[in-house]
Amino acid sequence: MLLTAACSSAPSEQAVAGQPQEAAQAKPGKKGKKGGHKKNKEEVSADGLRSVGKLTQGILESSGLCAAPEAGTYFTFGDDGEPPVVYRVDGRGQQVGQFTLGAPNHDWESLSRDNSGNYYMGDCGNNNSDRQNLAILRFRPATPSQVGKINFKYPDQTEFPPSKQERNFDCEASLWHDGQVYLFTKDRATQSTCKVYTVPDQPGSYTAKLITKLAIPGEVTDATLSPDGHRLVLLARQELFILDGNSWADILKASPRHISLKGAGQTEGAAFKDQNTLLITTEQGDVYELGL
Repeated sequence: MLLTAACSSAPSEQAVAGQPQEAAQAKPGKKGKKGGHKKNKEEVSADGLRSVGKLTQGILESSGLCAAPEAGTYFTFGDDGEPPVVYRVDGRGQQVGQFTLGAPNHDWESLSRDNSGNYYMGDCGNNNSDRQNLAILRFRPATPSQVGKINFKYPDQTEFPPSKQERNFDCEASLWHDGQVYLFTKDRATQSTCKVYTVPDQPGSYTAKLITKLAIPGEVTDATLSPDGHRLVLLARQELFILDGNSWADILKASPRHISLKGAGQTEGAAFKDQNTLLITTEQGDVYELGL
């Protein structure tokens, strides 16, 4: 249910789409990266954000979040430097299971699933935009040792790394939709543009397709789609952006609405608990709920 969406195809334009209605505020970024956003007086605070728990001790961080097959539970995991372990937790962060994935954790950053029970781990964290072994790992939780690799490269990257002003090839957010895995970049250069690429959901080696560019004044860390497929949430550092639409194409053309999560910590994982409630995790181990 988590990733069921409308069947419309994504738009093909590559112009910057969806100017946000509120600007993001200054915040620290991952591994010392600092944002330079100015606070906008129209900024909306997340009044409905509430702490609901802590991740079980031993789960050192949460770099992504996705609903597990068992109702009311979720998968989470660490990124580079952490073992290739996927943890299953309840809605308060308490561990109820785990398994080892049959592929190394170069830099896992996101997880999504399709309508047939396949999961897609985004091993595409790319802090310095210098990786040439980017991949999506396709697996089923019942047989985690069997992993299919979707290797990919970006069509618009020719230098590894590119100049600092061109470093927009770090991907910490992805979603499965209609036979494609959508990749949402974290803009480490200007912190203004989230590029959206797609790759097929079948194992193989591909050149990703650049679909569009979203005007997101923040560094995107996760993505999740509402159960009815009409609301996309792009999580960022202590903030999130909401794009609404009656179809997937409409969503990618929508004007993002901004919500501040100031004080929540290093927000890295997001998944819909139900149609109107978002579950959010941080690398510090906090678990929050947010009513939308």
